[in-house]
Amino acid sequence: MTSSSDILKNSPKLLAPITRAYERRLSQYGNDPRGVFWQNKEYQFKRFEILSHIFDPTDNTKNISIHDFGCGYGALFEYLADKPVMENAQYIGTDMSSQMVTAARKKVTDQRAEFRRHLIAIDDADYTLVSGTFNMHLGQDEEEWEAYIKASLLQLWSKTRVGLAFNMLRDDAEYHYDGLFYINGHDLFDFCATRLSPNVEIQNDSPLPDWTIFVRK
Repeated sequence: MTSSSDILKNSPKLLAPITRAYERRLSQYGNDPRGVFWQNKEYQFKRFEILSHIFDPTDNTKNISIHDFGCGYGALFEYLADKPVMENAQYIGTDMSSQMVTAARKKVTDQRAEFRRHLIAIDDADYTLVSGTFNMHLGQDEEEWEAYIKASLLQLWSKTRVGLAFNMLRDDAEYHYDGLFYINGHDLFDFCATRLSPNVEIQNDSPLPDWTIFVRK
């Protein structure tokens, strides 16, 4: 069985076509939800709202850190910027695309935010949020893609101090589109419960075609 570390070492080749697709999209639409393959800002921000349920009501009194894995041009920071949770918080955005990171740095000049180009989490953070990052595989082998997702989740969890929230497309969604990856959320729940933490919740986000999974220490 291939180890998680070996899977992540091989991820640059796996992710290269997805990176190119996002960079073409960014070039076409710019800092816009369509530039990261979201239908519109409403659906993009609705997902951010759901992921934000990972936060504790008292977090605004603490100096927490929030890691946005697959940050694109920084839309999650835009959503969080004026929320109570960001009053004393630091935000780190990570993306596989250097062009996305450049776009994020130009768009977001708030000193609470910083952006980095990496394929994994580099620094520890209290919370890790992942919105749509694992949805596009462009027709690659589904078993290989699922193995990459699970290896990434293990790595992200190792850098998360309090809680991880991520969404995935549901296998029972009404429509399946070519190039997107759909998964049985209950199988993913079992993976998180056995490999990450027993403190796991899963949410069906219908009418959105998503599962959202919350994992806490």
